[in-house]
Amino acid sequence: MRTERESERAVTQGRTREDEALARAEDRALMARVQTGDEAAFGALMERWERPVKSVIARLVFNVTEAEELAQETFVRVWQQREKFHEGAEVRPWVFSIAVNLARNRLRWWRRRPEVALEAWCAAGEGEKERGGEGERGSRGDGGDLERKERAGAVRDAIAALPGELREAIVLFEFEEMSQAEIAVAVGASVKAVEARVARAREKLRVMLRRWV
Repeated sequence: MRTERESERAVTQGRTREDEALARAEDRALMARVQTGDEAAFGALMERWERPVKSVIARLVFNVTEAEELAQETFVRVWQQREKFHEGAEVRPWVFSIAVNLARNRLRWWRRRPEVALEAWCAAGEGEKERGGEGERGSRGDGGDLERKERAGAVRDAIAALPGELREAIVLFEFEEMSQAEIAVAVGASVKAVEARVARAREKLRVMLRRWV
């Protein structure tokens, strides 16, 4: 089920399973050096994973500005907790588990602050998306660009409306193309639970996005 889909994406992106295996091996080699206190290796690891971590967090907390801060905190904790990494484990799920936990904690903090409106929380990161060029393209009157922008906005809103555990699973599965086993490590659940969460998230999204299907 997942294998065929991953293979199609790998071909489209010019990546092979050998490439991915090599990248994982490089991550493990870097992490082994990080565990010895090698700051240069830590910098290289951070360069490889800072952007994906930031992207995942932004989709979980709905706020680009917060994602910047939490991504930095993720790597602070990677360094602080480097001795807890088990030799032979995969680096990406371990790093993402730290990021997911930080995102969860930040959302819990927000829910305890009823004076902070959800609209204000989300809006804080919206300007950066517009400055990225999406708004400019939409202002040209190109129907195709406007439709793509509307679709992207609908997808963001639908993902934001999902319960937290479903949102985590679908973001890691669809956007990061992680296996269910990797996601299980990142979110602290069984593979079976991840499979169920992805299925439930897809069904909810299918209903919410039926206009765009």
